[in-house]
Amino acid sequence: MSALTLLPWQADRLCDALASLTSAGALIHGAPGSGQLNLALNLAKAWLCEAHDAKAAHQPACGQCASCHLVDAGTHPDLMVVLPETLWPELGWSHLDDDSDKADKGEGKKRKPSQEIKVEAIRQVVTFSQSTVSRGRAKVVVIHPAERMNMVSSNTLLKTLEEPPGQVRFVLSAGSLEDVLPTVRSRCQAWHLPLPQTDEVLPWLQAQASGLGAPEAALLLKAAGGSPQAALGLLTLGWDASGWARWPRDLKDGLLGQCAGWPTAALVEAFQKLAHDLGCVAVQAPPRYFPAEALPRSADLARVTAWAQELRKAMRHAEHPWNAALKAESLLFQARRAMAR
Repeated sequence: MSALTLLPWQADRLCDALASLTSAGALIHGAPGSGQLNLALNLAKAWLCEAHDAKAAHQPACGQCASCHLVDAGTHPDLMVVLPETLWPELGWSHLDDDSDKADKGEGKKRKPSQEIKVEAIRQVVTFSQSTVSRGRAKVVVIHPAERMNMVSSNTLLKTLEEPPGQVRFVLSAGSLEDVLPTVRSRCQAWHLPLPQTDEVLPWLQAQASGLGAPEAALLLKAAGGSPQAALGLLTLGWDASGWARWPRDLKDGLLGQCAGWPTAALVEAFQKLAHDLGCVAVQAPPRYFPAEALPRSADLARVTAWAQELRKAMRHAEHPWNAALKAESLLFQARRAMAR
């Protein structure tokens, strides 16, 4: 699914954002997987659209004018999109990585894509914002996710974000507002993107995977914490409803079950969801991610809480080049210890 695709439930939200966001700097925030990048790109497309008057540009893009076609192709001269290198495939614009190796001093060596938005990229933003508008409408910079800017990158952006030159507009997207540096937050107009309702998402999820029935789609969305794009990510990993419901029992039997072979970060996240729900059951609260009948009732709250703390530490280093099999075995051992009677 292209990040330029406006998700079905976002049409009204896009109109609300176009009517509400009047500052030169906008900060869209919401739960991860809410579709912030999709909305941010469609905001930029609407601001650049040449089919309606700029003074009344509170309408979505027409999708037919030359400007819209250039945005779709990723070649609009007045649009700059800044993502961490690890997210470039999400956008699907291959030209983004044309100069990536040239920027690296070890040009002949294969380097690991960065998870951060580097200061070099923000310096290019500053240069871009100071250049003349090419098509006479505006210049737009999209930065996603804003929390991936480190301190140096953020400080490099501040002056331009506070006083954007000419017709430049910024749209930053993020998860929690608290994850964005206060100096960046204070220079933007914040706009919250809520998670969609279940009935808005289920038909879309079913359309993404042939043979996915409504009950399975509902359980998938529950497993993803209500996040549509996280649910799509689980499908990509090979998630299935019966395997998810059986997973806690598999773990007690010493098996990774359907999560075997998942990347370390995804595996740790799955364990975090289980720890959360076991803690809920221990205090007689409803679980969030798993069917209630799939969870053991005998988990000790103190052990589960200690396990959750171990998992938070593990998540901070999940992208480290561990031996995947050994790391998975270690995580499985921790899970069995936490779930033991």
